[in-house]
Amino acid sequence: MPRSSDTATPAQFIRDALQNGHNRAILQRLPALKLPDAWLVAGCLFQTVWNLRSGRLPEAQIKDYDLFYFDAADLPEAAEAQVNERVQACFADLGVLIEAKNQARVHTWYEAYFGFPYPALRSSREGIDRFLVRCTCVGLSQGPSGIELYAPNGLNALYQGVLAPNPLCNHRPLFEQKTLDYRARWGWLEIHP
Repeated sequence: MPRSSDTATPAQFIRDALQNGHNRAILQRLPALKLPDAWLVAGCLFQTVWNLRSGRLPEAQIKDYDLFYFDAADLPEAAEAQVNERVQACFADLGVLIEAKNQARVHTWYEAYFGFPYPALRSSREGIDRFLVRCTCVGLSQGPSGIELYAPNGLNALYQGVLAPNPLCNHRPLFEQKTLDYRARWGWLEIHP
């Protein structure tokens, strides 16, 4: 079972995440899309780390690549669909599923889709703050001085594979479903109540 006793650093996480060539390409091209408050988030990042810790290829078993952006001035579902068309055109050559979600509108559909209320957000970072599994709250963005990391809960639990519910989004059935899926792909992960 892969374990890390060292403290994980932002530089290490960025280096590991960029070993996935899709992550690297997405981050390089992200500024060209001119999406406000744009971040590459979640599974494509932490699952790359888990793949590396498991001795697998960085891209192995990653189902999709998620982009968050925040545009409170453009809330219609059709506007988000247009952004996704631009995203698909920009990354078509990568051959992976990439989905962009406007975090300014998540509260308009989340409860109907998942069955739990969801507060209106004020930024993409607030969307990252609310991932179901606490250690998976991570995002990378292409900033003016290079790649920026947002990891509000740190990185140690992510590298150690400790999956715990996020108190900011404590939707237990969704947490259980997600963590069982993760354990099926990375058997060394530990689910904590």
